[in-house]
This record gives sequence, C-alpha cells and structure tokens, in this order.
Amino acid sequence: MTADEPQRPDLARELIARATESAAHRAKRVRDQLDAVQLGQGRHTDHANTNVLRRILAEHDWPGHRLVGPEAARAAWSIALHSDDDPAFQRAATTLLGRAVQAGDAPVEHWAHLHDRALITSRRNQEYGTQLLLRANIIELCPLRAPESVDKRKATVGLPPIAVALEAVRRRYTPDRSDEALTVVLAGAA
Repeated sequence: MTADEPQRPDLARELIARATESAAHRAKRVRDQLDAVQLGQGRHTDHANTNVLRRILAEHDWPGHRLVGPEAARAAWSIALHSDDDPAFQRAATTLLGRAVQAGDAPVEHWAHLHDRALITSRRNQEYGTQLLLRANIIELCPLRAPESVDKRKATVGLPPIAVALEAVRRRYTPDRSDEALTVVLAGAA
C-alpha cells in the first residue's frame, strides 16, 4: 500500500457506489422525473445509506482521506448531507467530520455544508449560506443567521461570497442559461 492508497478500499468502493446511486436519483428528482414509488425508493435508499454510514462511523470514526481516499470521503459527506430523516445522526456526523477536518483528514468546506444542513434539519438558521431550496424556477436561500456577515463566515471556511455561490447554482440549474429562467430569492435570509 502506498501513501496515496486508502487503508480501506472496500469501504471506499461501498461509499462511492452508494453516493453515486443516490446522486443519480436526486438528479432525476430535481428534474421531476420520478413517480411516487420511485420517490419512496429514494427515501429508502437514503435511509439505508445513513445506516451504512452510521456503522462505518461507529467502527472507524469519520471515513476521511487516509481511511477511504478523497473520493470516498466526499461520498461519505454526501451521504451524511442527505440523511435528513435523522437530524441527530447529521449532528453527530458533523462533530466527527469536524474532528477529521482538525486532523487534516477532510476539507473544511464539507464540514461547513454539513453543519448548515444539520442546522436546517434541526429547524435552526444556517451559518454559511450553503443550503438552498430549489423550486420551480426559484432558488431560495434557507434561513440564515446574521446575513450581513455571512461572507465573512464563508471566507473563514474557504467558501465563495454568497452572491458568487448563488450565481453558480443559478447557472447550474438554469436549463437555457437565460437570466430570466431562474430567480434567486434571498427572502429566506432572515
């Protein structure tokens, strides 16, 4: 094993496969291409993914770069990020990811996104402005604590200013790339 190879390639493969499948499902959901049965299957998949990640966290702590490699660590982050049905798990995962960041084993940007998501699923205001709601032709920023200082907080974790981030999301989800195709709503920032 070289220094660049993960210690647990088996866990890496499982995390990547699960996150890839889940991301494909979410992409179809965003495009409104799923029926009720498929939506239910997606929720079941997210629940199963949460349970797998819960087991990995219990056995290994956060699956960071050293344990599973950067791609699988990103997959673990994605799974935790989409564990919305279990806010307590998201908060615990945020704590473990924070420890991995401090140990240089995970990117701080992942922690900021997961921290915000855990706050939102716990019905609290987010800190870094990473969480958005995508609705028909509207991107809405989830409630944000102290919006006047969000860019300062974002800078501390290596994230771009809110205007740049929202423009990137608008471009990503605008099918015809016209300025009128998708409206960004900042009303959620309160």
